[in-house]
Amino acid sequence: MELKSHWEQVYTTKSAEAVSWYQPHATLSLDLICRMAQSKATRIVDVGGGASSLVDDLLARGMTEVGVLDISSAALHVARQRLGEQAGRVRWMEGDITTIEFEKASIDIWHDRAVFHFLTNPADRAAYVAQVRRAVRPGGHVIVAAFGPDGPLQCSGLPVVRYAPDALHAEFGGAFELLEHVKEDHLTPSGLVQHFVYCHCVLH
Repeated sequence: MELKSHWEQVYTTKSAEAVSWYQPHATLSLDLICRMAQSKATRIVDVGGGASSLVDDLLARGMTEVGVLDISSAALHVARQRLGEQAGRVRWMEGDITTIEFEKASIDIWHDRAVFHFLTNPADRAAYVAQVRRAVRPGGHVIVAAFGPDGPLQCSGLPVVRYAPDALHAEFGGAFELLEHVKEDHLTPSGLVQHFVYCHCVLH
């Protein structure tokens, strides 16, 4: 099945609260972002944010320049409907992270909780990193989370790549200075524990 069709089917056949990556609040992501945000006008993009509640919590913190990117229009629709009138405060972007066009140096904080580990093709990973280098301003922050070494081998029926912190950082290269890495034990709605690794870098 083509990738976009796969994710459209996921979000039209399951509730956003039933998918394995669901979090009532993306607490770790929110804390990392808000620590790095220099002002309420910090330009933030949540890559693969889809139906995630992170955007709700960023708006609640007073952030005014928030974007959400997802390949699935159905996922974005869920978030828009949930936010109601507040949805107008968000920049919604539908597209494939490897091909969508970003304005150069237009992002201060890039956040991705669970897209990168789906990129099993090295060419797709290289395209992703090229997108980050284009979109994020020099001195901007990049927060990417993926399944850790003992995380699942598949997610939503798709294969994934698991990473130790050093291996995840190595995918991005020397222009990205690793400031910290954090582990998270994510409890899925079905009661399973998934191990995530978060890498927080600054782009030079």
